[in-house]
Amino acid sequence: MLYSGAPGMNVLFLSPTFPPQFFRFCTALRAHGINVLGMGDTPPHELHHDLRAALGEYVHVPDLDHHYDSALRATAYLTWKHGRLARVESHNEHWLTLEGRLREDFNVPGPRPETLQRWRAKSSMGELFAAAHIPGPVGHVHTTEAGTRAFAKTQGYPLIFKPNTGVGAQRTFKVNNDAGLDAVLKEPLAGYLVQPFVTGTVVSYDGLVDEAGHIVFETSHEYSSGIMEVVNQRLDVSYWNVRDIPAQLKEYGRRTVDRFGVRGRFFHIEFFRLADGSHRALEINVRPPGGFTTDMMNYSADIDVYDLWARMVAGQDLSGFRWAPKYHVLYASRRAGRHYRADHQALKAHLGARLLFEREMPGALAAAMGEHLVMVRHPELSQVQADAAFIQATV
Repeated sequence: MLYSGAPGMNVLFLSPTFPPQFFRFCTALRAHGINVLGMGDTPPHELHHDLRAALGEYVHVPDLDHHYDSALRATAYLTWKHGRLARVESHNEHWLTLEGRLREDFNVPGPRPETLQRWRAKSSMGELFAAAHIPGPVGHVHTTEAGTRAFAKTQGYPLIFKPNTGVGAQRTFKVNNDAGLDAVLKEPLAGYLVQPFVTGTVVSYDGLVDEAGHIVFETSHEYSSGIMEVVNQRLDVSYWNVRDIPAQLKEYGRRTVDRFGVRGRFFHIEFFRLADGSHRALEINVRPPGGFTTDMMNYSADIDVYDLWARMVAGQDLSGFRWAPKYHVLYASRRAGRHYRADHQALKAHLGARLLFEREMPGALAAAMGEHLVMVRHPELSQVQADAAFIQATV
């Protein structure tokens, strides 16, 4: 089902305060004449003043995360007062299931629970990648000990155990041998997927696709470490956008968007780049990449992806939108309690005009992305990589 957008339409935006920059999606919608209705667990008096001004109404639902009935009643009230909803959005992995249920119960266009479950379950992702003729992970859904042992015998070690539906490498771990497998199989593993460990660099294909399947904006990011290692070992993480997307990565990314039927949404698709330069699919997320990556997109080409998305929602023709990747934008994290060589003043002095901003990360993002971020941009990749080394150098 396609969306239809026009000024005066109603859009329900869930949890518009997280991540903190996402309020800009709401202000962009409002700028295009759209009535933005907010729902979240943040008390109204804590809303950013620009967000408060952008919202036609905000409903505070303290138990939004646990009681669907509360969200259902709040949405019924908003539709009674403001009229039919044209979209329900959050751009947040955590709320995708809630989005889908509300769309289904209020007959709002967009992906419903069945589609979202197919997109989010890593086992079905593998099937869709295979159907698109994209090399991807071999996977085994754990149901019995015998079946998992047989899979380990066939595939060999190391193996990765991860929740079939999850985000941010939560409860993900690596098994290196039979003894490790014996220990793991003593734990509750219902809903876990087992895959061979892949040695490679994690890269992404990210962007925005319109209702007709036309890629409006695309970029790629390269990561210093895999998310599992970052979370489990509390590593510093750095990543940066790639100004020239490799041809195979672009082909695989576009084919994934098409095969998965992603329309009118941001996407974040992860791949491994192997030692020979080829790519293998890892997973897809039907949302923007995490943290402050939307800001990185903007800084990389001097554009505004918040406004770009809002223009699409409003029904504007974006076929003529053009951009040029001018900069490499670096995200470099620091961990609380770790002693770094450069303090705040030394960072400012060394980075100069390359420094875009630095700030503390929200607690919910810190495990995967570090407690403190520093964002830098420069036309040369070697410069931002050198800056990452400087920012993260320890005593």
